[in-house]
Amino acid sequence: MAWRGYLVKWTKVDLINSAVFPKGNRFPLYPQQRCGFRKAQRKPEPNKRGQEEPAHPPADVSEAAVQKKAAPPQPEPPIPPVPPRRPGRLFRPLVFTVGFTGCSFGAAAILQYESVKSRVQSYMDEAKEEELNRLRQTHDTTYWHNWWNQLTDFQRQVILLMSMVDDWWSGMSQGQRTVTGIIALNAIVLCCWRVPSLQRSMIKYFTSNPASKTRCLPMVLSSFSHYSITHMALNMYVLWTFSTSIVSMLGREQFLAVYLSAGVFSTFVSYVCKTATGRLGPSLGASGAIMAVLAAVCTKMPEAKLGIILLPMITFTAGNALKGLVALDTIGLLLGWRLFDHAAHLGGALFGVWYIAYGHELIWRKREPLVKFWHELRKEPPGGRPPSGRGGNS
Repeated sequence: MAWRGYLVKWTKVDLINSAVFPKGNRFPLYPQQRCGFRKAQRKPEPNKRGQEEPAHPPADVSEAAVQKKAAPPQPEPPIPPVPPRRPGRLFRPLVFTVGFTGCSFGAAAILQYESVKSRVQSYMDEAKEEELNRLRQTHDTTYWHNWWNQLTDFQRQVILLMSMVDDWWSGMSQGQRTVTGIIALNAIVLCCWRVPSLQRSMIKYFTSNPASKTRCLPMVLSSFSHYSITHMALNMYVLWTFSTSIVSMLGREQFLAVYLSAGVFSTFVSYVCKTATGRLGPSLGASGAIMAVLAAVCTKMPEAKLGIILLPMITFTAGNALKGLVALDTIGLLLGWRLFDHAAHLGGALFGVWYIAYGHELIWRKREPLVKFWHELRKEPPGGRPPSGRGGNS
């Protein structure tokens, strides 16, 4: 029975094959093709020239030529995008520059008024103290002699050191004392650059960049920011050298207004040049403000003799020095040198020359109405003006 069942099974399979395929068919039977699966075609491999081989080679040369003409051209590599130039980004820095300059000179005028007022009051107090000291001079000498004998050696050394510092401070000019505060601020900011946890905040607020979201406040703070010790030392040396001349010429309050305003204005000029050329990037340093100080002194005293610290035998006039620096920065700006921010240098020099030539007359000489307004405001009592007439309801 086993062979009979095998024969029947073989006969049914043979009938199915003859019904589906003719006898002349030479292809074998693959059951998976009956289920709808097809053999995956092999992906064409690129030839040596980097082009893909066609899946089916053309029949003749003419067909190959037609396919070659119909093939799409190879796409060119993409060109790196150019940084967008957005002049609208300069509107807020422009408004900030004008507003900050006006506020700086207004605050300087009020500060000068308060300084003169306190100075007069201190002179009057010193005169009264001198008269009292003449009456009790003998008693005071004995008292201070006994007090000094009661001190320890360490306390005496501290007092002597403080006395030496006070003598050194009193021996400096008013300009040098004013610049000492600026140097101290720059030194503090330089130390903050060395703190790793402050790096993000320092880059955001102490570097000026027209592509940054924060553009106005860094215009001021970047004028007190130096990352390199050498950069700071050179800038502060130039500022210290011209401090006595600029403060004696303008006064302490006016000098501070010029210094801060020049720093903001030079940064704005840098913003404009960077936006126009598309060379966006951060900048920092007090070079713009210091160029304004140097330009102001050289414009006011063009015949003054200047020299180089390492080459004392070479001397030149202040006017020629200013012309040489402006020419060097102009060449650097036109040739695209990136060692310094030449646009900021030119902006600071332009501000210094303009202020000595025109700005002093246009701004500082017209501060009288503001000072009068402040004087009247200071004369009012804390509760406001006293009411005129009799009080009460009628």
